[in-house]
Amino acid sequence: MNKQKTALLVAAATFGGMVVGQALPARAQLGDILTGGAVLLLVNRFSGQIDRFVNQVTGNRTNNVRESTRVVPVLTVGKGTYVGAVQVTGPRNLVDRVQAVAQVEATTRIGRELRVRGLIPIATRRATDLGTLSRVKGVGVSAIIDLRL
Repeated sequence: MNKQKTALLVAAATFGGMVVGQALPARAQLGDILTGGAVLLLVNRFSGQIDRFVNQVTGNRTNNVRESTRVVPVLTVGKGTYVGAVQVTGPRNLVDRVQAVAQVEATTRIGRELRVRGLIPIATRRATDLGTLSRVKGVGVSAIIDLRL
């Protein structure tokens, strides 16, 4: 009887440790997901105000016909998940097609280590890999917007 109780206690402690050990990373992931979602909601809701503020700070004056600006979310492609916002600029008809900017990052060695971070305007809010991006050519990134958490 004691062996059964001991085995049951060990099994319960092991299972309980596994549950508690998994709960902490899950809680951290949930926090990241909620933060990312909140940033996307803020960018969607206040993109016009953020855009006007960036234009004021940078002295950017657009005529809204031939050239235009817009604030869209940044989606990271590859390692890690990051979220943020950028201002894109270009002809109005092309800027209107941009739904997000994909951020891609790579490193190589040319004498010293070299890091490249590319920001690619895309016509979708899904960025799974570099090969499937629906790039909007003719639009550039004019500002990076950081949100202090």
